[in-house]
Amino acid sequence: MQLDERKFMILKAIIDDYVMTGLPVGSRTISRKSGVGFSPATIRNEMSDLEELGYLDQPHTSAGRIPSNKAYRLYVDRLLNAGNLSIEDSLKIQEHLDKRAAQVEEVIRTAAQVLSDATHYTSIIVAPQAPALRIRRVQLVPITDNTALLIIVTNAGIVKDAVVRVPGDLTPDHLHAISTFLTEQLADKPIDQVRQCFHDVIHELSDHRRLLASVMNALETRIAQPRASDIIVGGSTNLLNYPEYADIEKARNFLAVLDSKEKLARLLRSRGGMEITIRIGKENEAPELQDCSLVTATYHIGSGTSGTLGVIGPTRMDYKRVITVLRTMAQTMSDLLSGE
Repeated sequence: MQLDERKFMILKAIIDDYVMTGLPVGSRTISRKSGVGFSPATIRNEMSDLEELGYLDQPHTSAGRIPSNKAYRLYVDRLLNAGNLSIEDSLKIQEHLDKRAAQVEEVIRTAAQVLSDATHYTSIIVAPQAPALRIRRVQLVPITDNTALLIIVTNAGIVKDAVVRVPGDLTPDHLHAISTFLTEQLADKPIDQVRQCFHDVIHELSDHRRLLASVMNALETRIAQPRASDIIVGGSTNLLNYPEYADIEKARNFLAVLDSKEKLARLLRSRGGMEITIRIGKENEAPELQDCSLVTATYHIGSGTSGTLGVIGPTRMDYKRVITVLRTMAQTMSDLLSGE
């Protein structure tokens, strides 16, 4: 038995109805939809076939059917060429993101809220991670006689900082001169590759080995590591508005995942290099998300630097809208953060 166009048309109508209502769908409901054009008897036969093929589940005897994860997978695979967002929605997203602050972190925080508002689901945005960022400027700012603030400005406009120890005999002028030299030597180098450049740096500044050791240690142990602020969640309680999450234990587990920034980052980074990924139900590796769908998209900042946007919702989410919103958001953020 094969899934022909008629079966897919009926399956799509069932999914669309279930996404809107969250209730099992019957044959009469589908027959009344415009554009279907089949009798309830014909639809019942096709629904039986779809259930046998694994695309529909019947939660209760004599009740309507609901889509299975297999149905959602087929549905979203056919939606990956989804249409454009409406002009009104596109302008709204552009207007919100144009009000960004100078720091990329503020853009990402605003974008997470816009994304959750536009989809009514929970949004997650991961900033470009330090190993992929390239150094634009290095600055050592004196704090006390023995400490300085190491500031790394990257090609993405993201600022990383850490406190380092400095010998007491170094004046602000010394630190300024060392900052200038470090910028000349490290500019356009990926953060995770600076150790390779430090041999030449230490050779040139051999009198400042202790300071350079502190700088190298800060780069590797603090600046290059992901921070909690690199992962922003928007609309964390949006999913609690859906009946699927009325169960207190399920809601608690879901919110616990959102609190685990490390787990979220791992989920969003295991994307296989694809621009759009969709994981439905048990396709998610986190047990707490196996009743959810996770849709992610990539945004870019210049060449070779990228971050991730994601939306978490029930498996009956409005996939077409989510994919379209994510694509629009990813393009808008790429243009905005690249200065285009």
